[in-house]
Amino acid sequence: MNKTPFDQPSNSEDELLPEYRFDYKKAKPNRFANRSVKPKLTVVVLDEDVAEVFSTSESVNKVLRALIEAMPQASSGETA
Repeated sequence: MNKTPFDQPSNSEDELLPEYRFDYKKAKPNRFANRSVKPKLTVVVLDEDVAEVFSTSESVNKVLRALIEAMPQASSGETA
């Protein structure tokens, strides 16, 4: 019975062929990575009583935008 390549123990240095070894020093950033059409979303968990009043994300955003406009402008970088 002939030995198949699977019967022979593998050496970790010889697992990949040379053409599969990647030189990360020559890598370039993906120029298409930031071309996302989707807006960035942030997930916020509402308390149950608030979620009963605001059933959609649009209603929550509308009220929060109105609140932001009504707030006095914070001085240089000051946030709540």
